[in-house]
Amino acid sequence: MIPRIDIAPLFGPASRQRDSVDRAINDAASGIGFMTVIGFPGAESLVAARRARLLSIFSLPEEEKRKLWRWNFDNSKPNVYRGWYPVQEVTVSHKEGIDMGPDIARGPSCIDSGDPLREATPLPQDGLVPGWREAVAAYYLAMEETGAAIMRSVARGLGLEETTFDPAFANGISTLRLTRYPPRAGEGEPSHGADPADAEERRKLVGGAHVDSGFVTLLAQDGVEGLQAEDRSGRWIDVPPQDGTLAINFGKLLERWTGGRIRATLHRVMAPGRERFSIPFFYEPAAEARITPLPLAGVGAFEPFLYGDYLWDVATNFVELRGIRHLRQPRMQGA
Repeated sequence: MIPRIDIAPLFGPASRQRDSVDRAINDAASGIGFMTVIGFPGAESLVAARRARLLSIFSLPEEEKRKLWRWNFDNSKPNVYRGWYPVQEVTVSHKEGIDMGPDIARGPSCIDSGDPLREATPLPQDGLVPGWREAVAAYYLAMEETGAAIMRSVARGLGLEETTFDPAFANGISTLRLTRYPPRAGEGEPSHGADPADAEERRKLVGGAHVDSGFVTLLAQDGVEGLQAEDRSGRWIDVPPQDGTLAINFGKLLERWTGGRIRATLHRVMAPGRERFSIPFFYEPAAEARITPLPLAGVGAFEPFLYGDYLWDVATNFVELRGIRHLRQPRMQGA
């Protein structure tokens, strides 16, 4: 069972209500590693009519989407980390979408042309999708605020100072992703020449089972089912979509950083037989944030490293970013 938590008290002063929310988040984070939340900034953007504005970029003609493609899909493009990725028909990951950085909300001060992780986000021309730029900028800022509140709650739940994680996330490089899962050809038909049970499982899978690599993912769904999380018994359970609700899960680096106290949970997307959209926000530290051991009992020592180096190493394994690893070198002195 995925817990549902009203996190509104996290945005107010210390109180018994906030303490109760901290306990609920800690229980979810250390248990199944998933939760759904209400009572967060920007929730009004996730009612159907407002959500449609965020997703209106998918109405662009293919030639306009192509202008936003990343370097690994079109080597004439300068952007390698931000931008559009088209559907890859030959992979389990059957989706298209766009990855956007903090510059969409905070402007060019976030951009560093010397680091792909801080490159400018390619965007469609003004007027092609009216109101879209304003909508994604406002949503990005709301998710930053929500991510910060959740990380402070996690810190309190771990017995740390609530601002423990704040310095790492100053000038963060969080990613707002808009994703479309188109219906896959052949859905609903048996796979020929394969074991029926195994073929049925693979035929329906459109987002391969994985754990997120970073810290906290805040996911808005579009009302179409498909997201599943693996519980501690190894059983796949549905994460039900609801308007005005975020599904939240925790990443592998946070699990490692907290000595396993916070759990990164395996999750996947199964084809519902119709078009599906999702809006994940990956709340991330600055590229130059130095990750060092936390003052927690039982957390093993490790060599400090830069978040950007870690992120580049793991993110470039995903099909949407494959083939670009050589375009950024480690920045940690002595690495």
